Amino acid sequence: MRTQTNCMKLFVQIPCHNEETTLSQTVRDIPRCIKGIDVVQILVVDDGSTDATVEVAKNAGVDHIVESKCNQGLAKAFQAGMDACLRLGADIIVNTDGDNQYRGRDIPKLIAPILAGAADIVIGGRQTDDIPHFSPMKKKLQRLGSWVVRRLSNVEVPDAVSGFRAFSREAAMQLNILSPFSYTIESIIQAGKKKLAVTNVAIGTNPKTRESRLFKSIPRFLERSATTMVRIYSMYHPLRFFSYLGIVSILCGLIPSTRFLFFYFSGEGAGHVQSLILAAILFIIGFQFLLMGLVADLISFNRKLSEEILVRVRKMELGHEEKTGSE
Repeated sequence: MRTQTNCMKLFVQIPCHNEETTLSQTVRDIPRCIKGIDVVQILVVDDGSTDATVEVAKNAGVDHIVESKCNQGLAKAFQAGMDACLRLGADIIVNTDGDNQYRGRDIPKLIAPILAGAADIVIGGRQTDDIPHFSPMKKKLQRLGSWVVRRLSNVEVPDAVSGFRAFSREAAMQLNILSPFSYTIESIIQAGKKKLAVTNVAIGTNPKTRESRLFKSIPRFLERSATTMVRIYSMYHPLRFFSYLGIVSILCGLIPSTRFLFFYFSGEGAGHVQSLILAAILFIIGFQFLLMGLVADLISFNRKLSEEILVRVRKMELGHEEKTGSE
């Protein structure tokens, strides 16, 4: 965080894809005067929209627009916005949605823990049980998903997929979203593994304006969310992940091997060679998983070193840009 003698800049980024009908209201709801903040600027990330989103953004008075030639997905748009905000000198970055789901007036509440130095990342909890247009099944899935993310990340958040969140400059520099699906789950797991201070505040939501583009169907949402969780967890805990798989495979191999030994010592082993073959296959797979875990663990150390280098490079580049701009 910068010293109080310097200008404190808050950037509100809005990833958008065909949000011409709701973007203007979203922008109007963002407060331009916030206690503790000297400058509030709005940045729209247009993710290859085919409607008038860019024109609406310009007419609404946004300060910056980052345009993509094609639709790359929410995760890519989020990361592009974060990078742009950092280059423009943001001290705090707030991410919100272009469909006006979140209330702009909750932004001061959202950034308060960062201003107080108590958190690096703040996630707005939507209190999903009280949202009328969420179906009972969706509410259960939200609770289950948030519980799984808490277990994987060791971060206590009641609403893991909320897109209304605030980041300090330091936290934004350390996050590097790789998922092609969404940034919400991955950023929490990364924050937990990188020991960033994460907290949450209760927020309200506006009436529904359109159907969710991420939650198109329950099976598809579960499949993509589970894939993201497994990928990120195996990236940060490869030895543990592959060890679990290896141990399970070896334990499964004990069942047919015990069966074969029972019949072998009973004098009937000749008719149960298939059990021995199955056991051997499971043992081989199990030991291969263990070896994969060791190799992946070594690779993960190189990845952590690469991430540290990336953070340092970002700081050097951004520091140079700020110095050049001030001159």
